[in-house]
Amino acid sequence: MPIATDMAAKFPADTIANLDRVDKMWQNLRQGQISPPEMVVSSDEFLKTTDFEIAIAGGTLGIILAAALQRRGFQVVVIERGELQGRVQEWNISRAELMVLVEMELLSEAELAIAIVTEYNPARISFPNTPDIWVRDVLNIGVDPIYLLATLKAKFLDAGGKLLEYTSCDRVTIHPNGVEIAVKDATLTSKLFIDAMGHFSPIAAQARAGVKPEGICLVVGSCATGYPLNETGDIFAAITPIQHQCQYFWEAFPARDGRTTYLFTYMDAHPDRFSLEFLFEEYLRLLPTYQQVELSQLNFGRCLFGCFPSYRDSPLKLSSDRVLLIGDSSGSQSPVSFGGFGAMIRHLSRLTSGIEMAIHADALSHRDLQLLQPYQPNIAVTWMFQRAMSVGINQHINPDRINNLLAAVFQSMQYLGDDVLRPFLQDVVQFPALSRTLFQTSLSSPQAVIPIVPHVGVMTLLDWLINYLNLGTYSQLYPLAQLVSPLLAQLPPSQQYYYQQLLQAWKYGSGNDLHK
Repeated sequence: MPIATDMAAKFPADTIANLDRVDKMWQNLRQGQISPPEMVVSSDEFLKTTDFEIAIAGGTLGIILAAALQRRGFQVVVIERGELQGRVQEWNISRAELMVLVEMELLSEAELAIAIVTEYNPARISFPNTPDIWVRDVLNIGVDPIYLLATLKAKFLDAGGKLLEYTSCDRVTIHPNGVEIAVKDATLTSKLFIDAMGHFSPIAAQARAGVKPEGICLVVGSCATGYPLNETGDIFAAITPIQHQCQYFWEAFPARDGRTTYLFTYMDAHPDRFSLEFLFEEYLRLLPTYQQVELSQLNFGRCLFGCFPSYRDSPLKLSSDRVLLIGDSSGSQSPVSFGGFGAMIRHLSRLTSGIEMAIHADALSHRDLQLLQPYQPNIAVTWMFQRAMSVGINQHINPDRINNLLAAVFQSMQYLGDDVLRPFLQDVVQFPALSRTLFQTSLSSPQAVIPIVPHVGVMTLLDWLINYLNLGTYSQLYPLAQLVSPLLAQLPPSQQYYYQQLLQAWKYGSGNDLHK
């Protein structure tokens, strides 16, 4: 690691250790060294009583849902293996999306204002040899995770919630009438167990039985001072053609203590893929060109490393009753996204209401709970986007193909207007916007579109076509279903739960949940 080794004194003390830790996880994925534990077991015995109604394992994002559920009157316990606290690195999101925390009365407007520590405009989309595209109010808010989680944690505890920190979740036993959770030298019982332990959840690993992910997003980055003054950001930028069988992309955001920059790329988990250490070297090599600054001018406050797997078989369907996977552990995020916070905020209201209805209706079988993590065609169609932005380990294509394609697509979206461009940048795919973009790009840049077929393969294209048609169907079903939704209150609780979740699946699966 020549550059990183030479600069070791400029990095925080734990940088190399953190890089090695995440790189080891990535190495295990590449080499198929996935040994899923037996985390979930079943028992025919009935529990005498339950301590809580809901137990949530994984507090970093789980505390957001826990605070919402505790506020609605449920007895909730959160199990966190370390200290429940936010990271130093800011979370970037759009202001309209954050307002759900105020609408659900988890934060006051004054508290939300404190949580927002940076705000910038505009943001750029940039590809070589193409005019830059500038947008406003997209991922332009930097949230302080330390303050946000501390505030929600305090409110959760004040409302009567129980928090177990420095506590690992060792085993989950499913009983006919509840769940028994083994922690340290004790056991807890609850009606429902929620897994918010993220991408590398042991419960998800057990359910996937060692299957390798089909897609990977590798991310490295840093927050540093010493950059020239720049109050704009980059949402999506490329400065190089395909290198080392992948296309590099960049993000950059102003932060309260400097400037945050990320280098990320999409690929499969082939054993011959490069390491995260190599990508960090590439980041340091290319950062001066990207930001027009010498490395010697920068003072690194922190360095960041991530490996985000994605699976075609998502959301993950469990066969265990009374267990619900949410967020990254369920695999329900877009394969082109690597931000769990945004997905949690987007689905917070839906999950809170759905869990409330499920418990009141005693709809806690695995089939009942699968309705809370439904198939979403607007997420499924993005698999082809991920495939189009990656290169097979032995695939030979024009080095500029991905940049040319993305430049053509974004130029078409800009031409069609904000109603088309903005939802996509907020990770929301809608049928009308997608259809118009495909038509416009095919007309304006056929030379960029035609090579997609051999690039992604016929089977990927056919699979995408099915999801695309389903997206159109969901877009038609949701407005029609809204007409009959007032009648749901007349149904028994179990039927109310079923039809309400079906309606929510059509809403979110068509992108009609977009915050405007």
